Amino acid sequence: MTAIEYAHIALVEDDQSLATLTSDFLTREGYRVTHYAEGASALKHIPEAKPDCVLLDIMLPGLDGIELCRQLRSRYSGPVIFLTAKGEALDEILGLEVGGDAYLAKPIEPRRLLAHLRAQLRRTATPTTTETESTSVFRIDEQRECIYLNDDPLSLSNPEYRLLQLLLGSEQRVINRDDIMLAVRGIEHDGISRTVDILISDLRKKLPDADWIKTIRGKGYLWEGPQ
Repeated sequence: MTAIEYAHIALVEDDQSLATLTSDFLTREGYRVTHYAEGASALKHIPEAKPDCVLLDIMLPGLDGIELCRQLRSRYSGPVIFLTAKGEALDEILGLEVGGDAYLAKPIEPRRLLAHLRAQLRRTATPTTTETESTSVFRIDEQRECIYLNDDPLSLSNPEYRLLQLLLGSEQRVINRDDIMLAVRGIEHDGISRTVDILISDLRKKLPDADWIKTIRGKGYLWEGPQ
């Protein structure tokens, strides 16, 4: 059993039967699970408990998942995976805007949930020196799905990691919206979704210089930062 499988997971879910099924499954897989049935309780305890990942239902009574994530982000930097019965694109966009790292629509096949959970935990795990790709300023640890700037890890969501990885490897090539959507979502841009705009905006906020990502009007984005 790996260190990742001993991780502490916070499950925020008001459906008791679903919460029990999910907790039992993750416990069998080696995780320690703390269940919160209400957003207010989760908001109070998660910053202190510092779980390795939060599984967060959107449709919560009182403080819903979107607002809970928004308020948590000032006090909790770990990965957040949204779980929701609503499969609408707007909910996914809102989830990304408030700091979510992944978005899964119910019903969720347990092994699919496990795969996403492990991916997020690998991204935030302590880095190793194996299977890494180095640049002069940035270092990309592909095994951990983490990018370092001057040896300091950047706090990136999984989509932000994939976007920055794409830009760093662009070799002065303009990256269009289809390139970005294929890299972060595995689909082409539909011409309507604002997912790319949100990702670019969020990533710029996490870089020392927002101008490292240059907008090429009508074409896409060009990386002008250090390699």
